Amino acid sequence: MILPAVRDPRLVTVRRGGTLTDEHHHLLALWAAECAEHVLGLFEAARPGDRRPREAIEAARAWTRGEAAMMHTRAMGGHAMGAARDLRGAPRFAAYAAGQAAVVAHVAEHDLGAAAYAIKAAVAAAPAGEEEPVRLAELRWQRDRLPASVRDLVLEDQRRRNDICWHVFA
Repeated sequence: MILPAVRDPRLVTVRRGGTLTDEHHHLLALWAAECAEHVLGLFEAARPGDRRPREAIEAARAWTRGEAAMMHTRAMGGHAMGAARDLRGAPRFAAYAAGQAAVVAHVAEHDLGAAAYAIKAAVAAAPAGEEEPVRLAELRWQRDRLPASVRDLVLEDQRRRNDICWHVFA
């Protein structure tokens, strides 16, 4: 788990004593789903018949529309991460990204888990010697998709948690 020891109240929902609104929580979940979906093909190439990561991403989006309960969405995230257990490299990281995207419904700070695992997946799939350009391209792609209303919050959180997220956000 790549959660901080001390939670940022701006990433804790209002219902749990923080300041994160439902609107911003949903935006974080949608961004995490987009990050995970961007590398999903790396998992699906290895396991074309396993829909668990795709279904986790779909559940995250359904949750933001009020069509799925948080507990269901969180469970779908666990199933996606279960799909990664016997894999290595890019397919494993891509499945973890999908799982992390789904569990944003439970804990908003998992948004960086989805993004970090997506970067790790892209880097693991990169040709030898191209890892750093691929990491930077994936990071740029993700940041270009950050909704304006949560952009500063996410960028600050990336700086704050970069060391526990394998330094992928530097």
